[in-house]
Amino acid sequence: MKKIILIVSVTILSLTAFAQNEKYIGAMKKSITMIDSAYSKPESFLSIANTFERIGTAEKNQWLPFYYAAYSRVNFAFMQKDPSGNDAIADKSTELINKADSLQPNNSEITAVKSMIATLRLMVNPMQRYMEYGMLSNELLEKSKVQDPANPRPYLLKGQSLRYTPEQFGGGCKTAKAELATATEKFASFKTISDLSPNWGQKRAEMLMAECK
Repeated sequence: MKKIILIVSVTILSLTAFAQNEKYIGAMKKSITMIDSAYSKPESFLSIANTFERIGTAEKNQWLPFYYAAYSRVNFAFMQKDPSGNDAIADKSTELINKADSLQPNNSEITAVKSMIATLRLMVNPMQRYMEYGMLSNELLEKSKVQDPANPRPYLLKGQSLRYTPEQFGGGCKTAKAELATATEKFASFKTISDLSPNWGQKRAEMLMAECK
């Protein structure tokens, strides 16, 4: 009798965990899909970020919701014409990405988003902040490359940064092209771990590469 009760209990727990996991995956897939359409309506990035944060708060042990929450806020900031609000967005994004980092340390994708956050702060005043945040952004991208040499995103972000840096400061297509070429090559062979894994940037890399031909 005890054995039957134990089997029933384990079965119920397994089914409950499966249902919760399916609910989590469904919510994540829906929100990830919404990111692409947000580029035509940037303010929607904030509601998407809030949704990811709620998912992360509910799940507690999943790093991806906090990663996407930070990533969405960063993208919102990048699409604003006035960078004066970047520090506040960077503060919140840092809080979120640090939660992801605590759950998944030494992760190349997380480090790449940290680099994006540093770039946000740099944009507030590039002349005054380059030595701190420009250097930090570059250091984080190099760290991201080491953490996962197959990840194309740090190469994309480095190439993108160089593409829009004035030539007199070492930027422009001439210096960006090598990074963008590497990013494009790596995107061609990159395989995600799951349907929820970060998989953004390929079209951006191809567009920037085309600009530099």
